[in-house]
Order: sequence, then structure tokens, then C-alpha cells
Amino acid sequence: MTRITTHVLDTSSGRPAEGVPVVLERAAPEGDGWEPVGRGLTGADGRQGDLAPPGRRLAAGRYRLTFDTGAYFTRTGRRAFFPEVAVVFAIEEGTEHEHVPLLLAPYGYSTYRGS
Repeated sequence: MTRITTHVLDTSSGRPAEGVPVVLERAAPEGDGWEPVGRGLTGADGRQGDLAPPGRRLAAGRYRLTFDTGAYFTRTGRRAFFPEVAVVFAIEEGTEHEHVPLLLAPYGYSTYRGS
């Protein structure tokens, strides 16, 4: 089984970003687009515990997490310069767990490979 987790922190408020819609997709093997794998919302702690389908080992390849930051900022009464953040990363054969956090602000963001 492969786990893909994330954590979104709103660095402008110093608080977890609750209720951010997140979609996990895999690059199509033919190289023409993306295939949906899973989706979810961040919880009160800003975390989404697992976006991969339960009990499934994800194949090696390129994956993309897309965060609907526009929905989050609209809900919190702020304007979003980046209404969507897409993070593309690679999974190797045998990967058990990848954690991809997002540090978010109204006019910027950063990400890294977490543990």
C-alpha cells in the first residue's frame, strides 16, 4: 500500500489551512494528460491523511497534487493571487509513503518533500 499525505499551513495566519480541496492525479502512461487517483479536504489540523485509494500500491511515475487555494481564500474572506497550486512529484517503485506539505500565503507558496 502507498500513502500520499499532505499538510497545508497558512503562513500568513500561522494556522493550519482547514477545508482546502486537494486532488491527486497520475500522469497518463501515454503522456497525454492526467488520470484522477484520489481527492479529499484538509481537516482542522490542515492535514489530509491519505489521498491514495485504500489498499492500493501506486505505480512508479509522475503524480500531481492540485490544491484549490482559491476556495480556501474565498472562504476566509481574502483574495487569492494563486487560485490553484499544482505540485508535480515522482514516485519510485516500492514507495510506501510520500508526504508533500504546502506552505501557503495569499501572494506566495512553497513546498518540500516531508517525512
